[in-house]
Amino acid sequence: MFRKILIANRGEIACRVMETARRLGIRTVAVYSDADANAKHVAMADEAFRLGPAPVGESYLKIDAIIDACRRSGAEAVHPGYGFLSENPVFVDELAKAGIAFIGPSADAIRAMGLKDAAKALMEKAGVPVVPGYHGDNQDPAFLKGEADKIGYPVLIKARAGGGGKGMRRVDDPKDFSSALEGAQREGEASFGDGRVLIEKYLTKPRHIEIQVFGDNHGNAVHLFERDCSLQRRHQKVIEEAPAPDMPEDMRKAMGEAAVTAAKAIDYSGAGTIEFIADVSEGLSADRFYFMEMNTRLQVEHPVTEMITGEDLVEWQLQVAAGNPLPKTQEEISFSGWAFEARLYAEDAPKGFLPAIGTLSHLRFPEGSVRIDSGVRSGDEITPFYDPMIAKVIVRGATRDTALAKLLAALEETEVAGCVTNAAFLASLCRHEGFSKGDVDTGLIDRDLQSLIAEAPPSDEAIALAALAALGLTEPRKGADPWDSLAGWRMWSASRQYALLEIDGERRDVEVHALGTGRFTVHLGEEPQTYDLREIDNGTIVFNCNGARRSASIAMGQGDVTVFFGGDAHSFGLPDRLAGEDEAAGAGDQLIAPMPGLVKLLQGKPGDTVTRDQPLVVLEAMKMEHTLKAPRDGVIGEVLVTAGEQVQDGTVLLVLQEEESDAA
Repeated sequence: MFRKILIANRGEIACRVMETARRLGIRTVAVYSDADANAKHVAMADEAFRLGPAPVGESYLKIDAIIDACRRSGAEAVHPGYGFLSENPVFVDELAKAGIAFIGPSADAIRAMGLKDAAKALMEKAGVPVVPGYHGDNQDPAFLKGEADKIGYPVLIKARAGGGGKGMRRVDDPKDFSSALEGAQREGEASFGDGRVLIEKYLTKPRHIEIQVFGDNHGNAVHLFERDCSLQRRHQKVIEEAPAPDMPEDMRKAMGEAAVTAAKAIDYSGAGTIEFIADVSEGLSADRFYFMEMNTRLQVEHPVTEMITGEDLVEWQLQVAAGNPLPKTQEEISFSGWAFEARLYAEDAPKGFLPAIGTLSHLRFPEGSVRIDSGVRSGDEITPFYDPMIAKVIVRGATRDTALAKLLAALEETEVAGCVTNAAFLASLCRHEGFSKGDVDTGLIDRDLQSLIAEAPPSDEAIALAALAALGLTEPRKGADPWDSLAGWRMWSASRQYALLEIDGERRDVEVHALGTGRFTVHLGEEPQTYDLREIDNGTIVFNCNGARRSASIAMGQGDVTVFFGGDAHSFGLPDRLAGEDEAAGAGDQLIAPMPGLVKLLQGKPGDTVTRDQPLVVLEAMKMEHTLKAPRDGVIGEVLVTAGEQVQDGTVLLVLQEEESDAA
């Protein structure tokens, strides 16, 4: 076994690999960019080496800098994690030249499966079923449109390199094919340096089911059963589970055998995932699943497989890379129970899942039988440079119903302040009737998106607690003087105070009367409510109101307060009374960047007439494209940016001419 390994990655996967390495007595080496100098994975490692500035091209993708860190540290092997260089055969070749082991498959295996079109041809030859489509080299737009017309709509355009939903477009109408093709090609080029695509038939009710495979250098290959990853948005996985609901045994057997056949066809060694798409228009069936692609690395969702099999897949990777045979044969591998993984991201679901940035002023996860894989801590910053994942929330139960209930409870108990997250969206998914019954497919989220992202208004209790916190009345009083506990109380009359809160963009004064000994009346509706604060400890408050004893958590930030109550989280702005109101005039005349990003495409110039919701700017953020549309009908007055320009959150991109007022 290795004595020291370098993890050529960051965030939660780097921390995850270090945990297993530490358990096995293997020393670890971290690498980092300037943006990650104080990151959790750097603190966890035995040693750490700087790679360069924050952009990935100047840090985590610099092969020579990573190899130099191996030499300086004496690391014998490199674990690539996922993303970055994990599926780059050139990286594997360069490590081999330097005498450093790669904890993953061979460069030849990565090349064989790295391009979706070539991989499908290889699998078809090996007898693995593939989705009908065009996987050839001809990239002429007119030819590709002709192939799409032959296949029949809807079709799916997919970048032939990479994964993660990047460079992928669904097309339902032939007239939309050309613009979708251009978008997929741009995103493929930006994400993988390869703009070539393939065209496939889009199944109207598909499920994404993948098989975890493992091979070694002694000719052995096994599978560790399936994962269902059908809950997706923008072709990216949101919640994964293992095993797949309602999976017939004959189909499980057929898919497992097909996956092992695929792995053996390329002499695969290490961890890999064979991704299949299943047509479930008439339910799961052993004759209606098709090969999509192979990921030649450890998957983000590998923990659900670990939870049901009891195996540590990172340990398996280390054993195989060290030259040992697989730890178990196929007959020795079994599973029990059910597991879910939810991906907690810094993103704004109601605003189209826009990536978010910010400082995590408060971060608290549930304790007990919940597994949290995270690469951040309270106080860390979510930057625009990398994937905005905060954590993976992972649970296991004896049955699917039990596991899903545990996942919902874990999400409701997770507390994040300082950055908007998708936690409420994930909880809504757990409550979704179809998902709770196991009736899932890749279109579920899109069909029910509006109900899933609907935001519940803050309760009176949440507003009252925010008001008390804004006035400093929820801080624990620890003085020896008994009067210290009477926050906000005056000897001769009840103390009347007003908390100014910003709720859903509107300012509201909340009247509070202090009654003494932690008791207050809060005026929200017709009748004031009395709040009796019983316990205050580290942001957690136990209070009585209307004869009910309840608890909540409060996190104070810079200019805001977040209240976690009843399974929901609500943030309230704390405006400065002395500051003037923000000028909102003309806001409808401007197109403003909702996040930091790169201007990829401008579709208008001064003098052009535009209509409301007409696409005007394509902004790339975190390797995903976001189309920004005209805020109203009008004429473009100024374009303030150029294609290729990096802009910050809040940058005005273009301005429409002022609308003429009606003359009297």
